[in-house]
Amino acid sequence: MRVLVIHGPNLNLLGEREPAVYGTETLAQIDAQIAELAKNLHLDVRSVQHNSEGAIVDELHAARGAYETVIFNPGAYTHYAYAIADAISAIGIPVFEVHLSNIFAREEFRRKSVIAPVCAGTIGGFGVDSYLLALRAAAHKI
Repeated sequence: MRVLVIHGPNLNLLGEREPAVYGTETLAQIDAQIAELAKNLHLDVRSVQHNSEGAIVDELHAARGAYETVIFNPGAYTHYAYAIADAISAIGIPVFEVHLSNIFAREEFRRKSVIAPVCAGTIGGFGVDSYLLALRAAAHKI
């Protein structure tokens, strides 16, 4: 099974950006943990990071026929990116929304996800384990 992991905006700054909220692990370290678990689960995983909404939509469109599932951390796009939600609806493969922090325990504007209703599931608040739990869920669901 092929899995695409999409990291959204500003996640390239992990490890130095608000470590009290997002932890001290870098994106490269998170990707290494994802790759290690994927290997143990006999999954083929590819990770990408995009800051722009259009690039994420393009990545989701390209996932059709190439991947069985997507794990996606939309970052701030969680709260207003209807074009990304529409793309997820259109591709016809399960997408798991992940967040390092618990968005429901943060600022009021962060407590709504326009992405969640079109996803197979949402996991957040567990740091890097949010990604790993989503990978396990994807392997089980597929």
